[in-house]
Amino acid sequence: MSTVFVCTRKGLFVFEQLEHGLKSHSQHFLGDPVTSACVDASGCWYVALNLGHFGPKMHKSEDQGKSWREIGCPALPKKPADSSDTSEWQIKQVWILEPVPESPGYLLAGTNPGALFVSRDGAQSWQLSESLWYSPQREKWFGGGFDDSGLHSIAINPDDHQHWTIAVSVGGVWHTYDAGDTWILKCSGMNAAYMPDDMADSEELQDPHRLIAAPSDFKRMWVQHHCGIFVSDDAGKHWRECLHEQKSSFGFAVAVHPTQMDTAWFIPAIKDESRYPENGQLKVLKTTDGGQSFQVLTQGLPQEACYDLVYRHALTVDNQGHSLTFGSTTGNLWHSMDCGAQWQTVSNHLPPIYAVRWFAQDLNWRI
Repeated sequence: MSTVFVCTRKGLFVFEQLEHGLKSHSQHFLGDPVTSACVDASGCWYVALNLGHFGPKMHKSEDQGKSWREIGCPALPKKPADSSDTSEWQIKQVWILEPVPESPGYLLAGTNPGALFVSRDGAQSWQLSESLWYSPQREKWFGGGFDDSGLHSIAINPDDHQHWTIAVSVGGVWHTYDAGDTWILKCSGMNAAYMPDDMADSEELQDPHRLIAAPSDFKRMWVQHHCGIFVSDDAGKHWRECLHEQKSSFGFAVAVHPTQMDTAWFIPAIKDESRYPENGQLKVLKTTDGGQSFQVLTQGLPQEACYDLVYRHALTVDNQGHSLTFGSTTGNLWHSMDCGAQWQTVSNHLPPIYAVRWFAQDLNWRI
């Protein structure tokens, strides 16, 4: 059975995939902002909450949501009194949870401000990746949509579980080959048009909005950047920009086909202060040739007076590459069962949607 997690400002909504679409299954943490959710290799469910005054919290279920218990939450150390770092050393939210494949209880978490945490005990405790947090380059990071930098994307090499690639807004793309002991900044080829010309290619000043490695080939990575779509053929060391006229020059979300590394989907918007679909027309872009060309998919999507924005974690594809689901900041949820050619409305009345994620229990599949 395939399950879809929909994380919203007022709870976690769980849907099941049926023959003709999605069906509501259960609701959890109603009224509380749920910023991320995942399922680990043992089938345990995890959610991260952002309770405002009470801060971020995390919960775990070992019976598919029938019961929950609070667990450990990432926390930063106290900032040294003599530190030159002007940022606040306090976790504002857990932005992404990523389970390590085939490793029950082994999770990674990315946060605001930009930090990476590791748990090997089912999120009972978390360890900060100190080599990343104390990197001198981190002091150059700054906020994109938040006041602080944010670590929002984590890609784990399925053939080498010590090889991780992360993306930071605003701080570029980083790589570790030893499970976080050391890190290397590599995002050559990206371009930050919001910076002065002599700084536009600075790697630590890049704003990748979302990074996903192709499940079928870790060397192929896709990024929706603040300034366009970028593709890598060498696991994120070098990047090339997609320059087709139909490409997305701004947006957040990316989904990549599970078996076809050249196929990916994006949802464009007008950049910077506007952040809504161009001309009020919601569309999904699809490439099947590695970004050389893009199809515009609109069937079933509103084409007038639409101002929905889709966040970076709110577009996802199933393990077959046929069904896609995405949700918007205005609480609309859409679903396609034919690779995006046609869309059906699942709901117009959900709270603002932060993240959408597929999980096939029979295959332990995560996107």
